[in-house]
Amino acid sequence: MKRTGRPEFKREPLTQDEATSIANACQSTKEKLVVWTLLDTGLRVDEFARLTKQNIDWQTHRITLRGKGDKRRVLPMTDRVRPLIEGHIGIDDVMGIPKRTAQDIVKRVANRAKIARPCSPHVLRHTFAVTALQKGLSLPALQKLLGHEDLKTTAIYLNMSSFEALREFEEKW
Repeated sequence: MKRTGRPEFKREPLTQDEATSIANACQSTKEKLVVWTLLDTGLRVDEFARLTKQNIDWQTHRITLRGKGDKRRVLPMTDRVRPLIEGHIGIDDVMGIPKRTAQDIVKRVANRAKIARPCSPHVLRHTFAVTALQKGLSLPALQKLLGHEDLKTTAIYLNMSSFEALREFEEKW
């Protein structure tokens, strides 16, 4: 337990199979825009909801924003989210999807994907972080992408299941 008396919350990312399932369960462009963007950028849901055309660097295909604590962040757009974000914001100038709507979309698509445990935009952010580390991104690079001031905050994303630890060991040993 933490000193506050509250139990310590352990963030659980989606497994790679679950992440693939939720991505594949998206039926509309709007669902893909929300789910794929959160999975591929690590944006907080409120950051996603506030995106405008001023946040998009059209030449380098990057998102630049002021995140929590007014820290400037630059995030690359993956090949699967770039056309969704650029197409949507290019037409509407703003994301125009409220935070609550994005949360509801994530839950609805997770249910359709038959993900048994609770799934939220923050779970998708956590999944992005763990996936980035599994792909070999350094902890300091991930810290920058997530907008964390303290590396200890980023280190909470290092937790992995025993299954993942064994898989990684067998793959690399």
